[in-house]
Amino acid sequence: MCRFLAYHGTPIFLEELIASPSHSLIKQAIHATESRSETNGDGFGIGWYGERERPGLYREVHPAWSDENLLSICSQVRSHLFFAHVRAATGTATSRANCHPFAVGRFMFMHNGQIGGYRAIRRRIETYIPDSLYAARVGTTDTEALFLTALANDLEADPVRAMETTLGLVMAEMDRAAIGAPLRLTAALTDGQTIWAFRWASDHSPATLYYQQSHSGTVVVSEPIDERREDWTPVPSGRVLVARHGEKPVLRDLNPVVPAGSGLA
Repeated sequence: MCRFLAYHGTPIFLEELIASPSHSLIKQAIHATESRSETNGDGFGIGWYGERERPGLYREVHPAWSDENLLSICSQVRSHLFFAHVRAATGTATSRANCHPFAVGRFMFMHNGQIGGYRAIRRRIETYIPDSLYAARVGTTDTEALFLTALANDLEADPVRAMETTLGLVMAEMDRAAIGAPLRLTAALTDGQTIWAFRWASDHSPATLYYQQSHSGTVVVSEPIDERREDWTPVPSGRVLVARHGEKPVLRDLNPVVPAGSGLA
């Protein structure tokens, strides 16, 4: 399973969260403590917002701990909102196109989880991606498919509802294919102004997700990046954390909307 980090608040250098802490994301790439995969060395990515509406991306297939360019960029780039992700592949190729985060327009998305039996239903899921968005499909991951399907489900109008609809569609396809493996979604989404962090699983065993709020902003992580665990609040299963700068983060329910007529409805 992957590890990720998201930040929204007063502009800071990326290294303050990605590289400097005692259990930073780069250190988690070598030794994660709350992941099924201790090592997350199948590539990495960072995405950040500057003076333009669309985020900048740097993604690479090397392990995060061995990439000097990553450390250099993190020491020079300051941003009010950024994502970082270290990858443990779950059945798709280790390639730059498969590294998170993914971006379309002003939206950016990253994921730690899986669609059970994805290879068996990949083609069915991709039918939910309209032609207008399919050109953005450059990789082969289930994450990118989820993101583009959610965009097709009116993500811009209501991100939580779009994700609920997308999860319902995927669950229906898994049911039709008689897939017993779980669907797990621990993910972060942003439009450059708000972060939505999701934690949900069909088997009630979602990956870990925490957040911390301070005077400077909100940090969302797969696992704490320092030793002060008492400062980190777990996001409950089946909830969405909504974080806007200058406001207290709020939690919303996340209830997948199963299509009418499916075996799950």
